[in-house]
Amino acid sequence: MFMRRRPLVRPVVRPAGAPLLRGALVGGAAYAAGRSAARSSRREQDQEQAIADLQAQQAAQAAQAAQPAAPPQPQQPPQPAQPVAAAAPGGAQPSVIDQLTRLGELAQQGLLTPEEFAAAKAKLLGV
Repeated sequence: MFMRRRPLVRPVVRPAGAPLLRGALVGGAAYAAGRSAARSSRREQDQEQAIADLQAQQAAQAAQAAQPAAPPQPQQPPQPAQPVAAAAPGGAQPSVIDQLTRLGELAQQGLLTPEEFAAAKAKLLGV
């Protein structure tokens, strides 16, 4: 009869810690990859937020620049010579007393300063 010298299937001999070592390597690599992806994702979000903030600032500056900045216009005092024609009913020339009364009313309303009132009164009286 024939006898075999060796068995057909050889048993694989592995060190006792090999599966644990392999698992640790695979798990550690996955952990490191996950952390790296989270870090890069966080960086991207921060950059997008910074870009959005800058765009909002630029839009606000553009809107502010688009609005015309109207300089304050100096107040022009009313002309004291014009009330003379307005007080005349029917086209007749008003008397000096009517004109002085009209100037006094304008001064009381605050439309004429005291200097303007004095100048108009002097013009009417011919002084």
